[in-house]
Amino acid sequence: MNLKKIITFDKSIALKLPDTIEGCHELIKQLLVVVEGLQREVQDLKDRLNKNSRNSHRPPSTDGLRKPALPAKKGGKRGGQSGHKGKTLKMVAHPDEVIKLKPTVCAACQQQLGGQTDLVLENKRQVFELPPTRLHVLEYQRYGCTCGHCGHVNKADFPSGVAAPVQYGPRVKALVTLLHQNGCLSVSKIQSLFEDLFGAPLNEATIQECQRTAYERLEIEEAYIQQQLQQSERIHADETGVRCAGELFWLHELGNERFTYQFVHKRRGIEAHQEEQSLLLNFKGWLLHDCWAPYFNLEKCQHALCNAHLLRELNALQERKRKWAANFHAFLLDLHKKNGPGAWPIARTLTPFNNPKIQPFAGGRIQRRTPATKSARGRPKNLRDVTSWNVLICTGKPSWHLRTTKVPFTNNLAERDIRPAKSKLKVAGCFRTLTGAQAYARIHSFISTVRKNQYNAFNELVNIFNGLTPSYRAVGT
Repeated sequence: MNLKKIITFDKSIALKLPDTIEGCHELIKQLLVVVEGLQREVQDLKDRLNKNSRNSHRPPSTDGLRKPALPAKKGGKRGGQSGHKGKTLKMVAHPDEVIKLKPTVCAACQQQLGGQTDLVLENKRQVFELPPTRLHVLEYQRYGCTCGHCGHVNKADFPSGVAAPVQYGPRVKALVTLLHQNGCLSVSKIQSLFEDLFGAPLNEATIQECQRTAYERLEIEEAYIQQQLQQSERIHADETGVRCAGELFWLHELGNERFTYQFVHKRRGIEAHQEEQSLLLNFKGWLLHDCWAPYFNLEKCQHALCNAHLLRELNALQERKRKWAANFHAFLLDLHKKNGPGAWPIARTLTPFNNPKIQPFAGGRIQRRTPATKSARGRPKNLRDVTSWNVLICTGKPSWHLRTTKVPFTNNLAERDIRPAKSKLKVAGCFRTLTGAQAYARIHSFISTVRKNQYNAFNELVNIFNGLTPSYRAVGT
């Protein structure tokens, strides 16, 4: 019996019921299948509407008016808390300029005090101020002479990098690069800023030339960062979409506590990590990520998941009254509280499912299979609770078990490193060329690495434009 022929939504045609009991039973069975499918579809649509930054991977910016306008009150006092190390201005021993304030007229008898010799320093105050904002022009004058013995004409050499009659120096180039790539200022804003501060209107070609020069000279530094990450014990991985030359590209982030490496690729998945610009194909340490499926194709490394993502998924399941999700959520938070941020409880191993710490949460669900829903393409899609359960307790593949390993509890490091790209795109809208996107990835990787090693990013860029080795390399590897 074909259900489509029996049920119709055309008002002109009445519902035709079977004439036999067996036919009615068959119709009921088919209707139950339809109802179950509709219930799953309704639940899926509800889940989509209820997604926010607290129970999914969506950023807080997508919450709209639903997010709280002000932080929730915690009952504590405002301002710096007890034990907080504050930062404030402190007097320096050798100021750049000293202005001596001496009394000239007596406040009591109005007599002149110009001849007084018994002046005593009462106290002093220091004001930190910007120096006069103008560009310092340095002129190189090259002289020559004729040798008195052989008659050869000799000329002095200009310093390295001084190649044009008029040009900007390395400090200007470093500042322009830092403002454009890390400060996320547009070309027009950089031009306005230099006009206001220094009275020097930079043209667009000069700003773009600074980026190109930095990109070329940082190639060696990029290779050094890749080498250090390849030899590290763990790498944080993440990716985000960027618009480039009218198409969608992906900015991939690989980094740890000391180094940051980013690269741009057309693909988001495993294809991006099968090329030379990626580090993960032969990486054998710990790979920390947010459970993006293609990462699991990298079998030489050990995988660890971001517990912040897992906790948000468990929040969503708690909203659907899943008791096991509430138990697991409390268990992960308790584990984090006991072991601190350095404890990473979920890791991928080849050990069979036999861990006693996870078994109490199974509750018979391991053998239970919820029917998959139809998807527009590819294999059928599981319901959200089954998908999340398979992430936590994967029974058909190498399973997950709890262990204590000194790796971070979350993948927030990678997310912090990749977040400035979104600020850059909010200002620029997109990258006009692939070369521009690659320049941003390389320059930002260098700036982030320098700051992770507690060095000044501006001074290190000056070293790059001067052709010198950056100071952060001196840090032991």
